[in-house]
Amino acid sequence: MRPVKELLEKLEIRPNKIELFETAFTHSSFNADAKTKHHDYERLEFLGDSVIGLVVTEIAYKNRPNFSQGPLTKLKSALVSTHSLADHAREFDFPKYIRVGNSFSNDVSKSDHLLEDIFEAFIGALYLDQGFEKARKLLTKIFLEPVKKYQLEDSVDYKSKLQEEMQAEHRESVTYEVVKETGPAHDKHFVVRVLFDGIELGVGEGSTKKAAEQLAAKQALEKEASK
Repeated sequence: MRPVKELLEKLEIRPNKIELFETAFTHSSFNADAKTKHHDYERLEFLGDSVIGLVVTEIAYKNRPNFSQGPLTKLKSALVSTHSLADHAREFDFPKYIRVGNSFSNDVSKSDHLLEDIFEAFIGALYLDQGFEKARKLLTKIFLEPVKKYQLEDSVDYKSKLQEEMQAEHRESVTYEVVKETGPAHDKHFVVRVLFDGIELGVGEGSTKKAAEQLAAKQALEKEASK
């Protein structure tokens, strides 16, 4: 585990109370080894969840004036989903800074729910330590472009559709491969391709791996449909 101070330096955050950020990256299992109580991210996660929800809702309201309540709700649900927030946590290399106890045996980098919680806790710590405007600024950098680019069809899970079609016909799964990753931690761009038995089925690009994977799966489905 790397010191949280390193992450904050990368993000150009000068903490007033670094303990808040250390707590945001501490899983409850760590308490057993450290013989402490309640020194984990859960309370900060509760706070951060509300801050993220408010800011994303505001961004969506201001930037998608053509969307009524229903589409706005779908947009928000898509962008602040477990998988989406976990992907953002990975983009910022959060798994490198998470403290877990010996009883935690899973790979933190593969646990979407844990990474979602850590991302929310980090935002909660940022809000308390730096104020709402600082939290809003970072969240706007993360979510503004996805909000602008979101289409209602984005709520369709193309990855699941492609998986179902391929397994129904071949009983095997497709795999996804990152072809290219560029940009700083707060502004990543991914190019991903979807493969089946070593053959490229489609390619997608996006600001997160999840978005790029969805577009790659969509392209593969469209190619299949046009045959």
